Amino acid sequence: MHIRNIVTHPNNLSAELHGLAEQFKQHAVTVEEVIRVLQERAYTLLIILFALPFCSPVTLPGLSTPLGLMIAIMAGRFALGLPPWLPQKLRRTVLPPRFFRRLLEGASRLIGQLERVLRPRLLAMTATPRLVRLHAFMVCLAAVTLLIPAPIPFSNTLPALGILLGAAGVMERDGLAILGSYFFTTIGIAYFVLIALMGGRAWDHVRDWLAGIF
Repeated sequence: MHIRNIVTHPNNLSAELHGLAEQFKQHAVTVEEVIRVLQERAYTLLIILFALPFCSPVTLPGLSTPLGLMIAIMAGRFALGLPPWLPQKLRRTVLPPRFFRRLLEGASRLIGQLERVLRPRLLAMTATPRLVRLHAFMVCLAAVTLLIPAPIPFSNTLPALGILLGAAGVMERDGLAILGSYFFTTIGIAYFVLIALMGGRAWDHVRDWLAGIF
């Protein structure tokens, strides 16, 4: 994932998103155009943008699977040390100007609040490419959890927070945010495991009850 260079890109993340909203406010834009404008920062910003809609406790049916898949593809390639990439079909996806601007402005406000606490710290956690690839793997794992279609409260929120803090933490070299990302990802996985175990036990009770009847 991309670490922001304060010399070549002095603006913080919220300013980047606001500027992008202004640039594309008058016409529909494709994902390809966004990637072309943002260059090497594009895929990390797309990971953040795709995770943001799921940071609320309300489950968004039908969206977590495709967006989680795109996050997993991008983060997985970062984790493997491969060039960032998305399938051509996804790159041609058209984002209507009103929708895209609302998404970017909403993201800019939310990230602006997060940036009040984001700052370079625990720099050893982003000191080597191998460590950054490890964090990208964790984001990929959170994305795999996100794409599971489970209409359960907080099933989207926990992995989405892991993705958001992981990508933003790497971009701003904030080791504390990265630790928070590991925390939310771990809790999210444990939450799914607990739900699966509870579901298995409930099914056992139902099966025993049906066996008693028939």
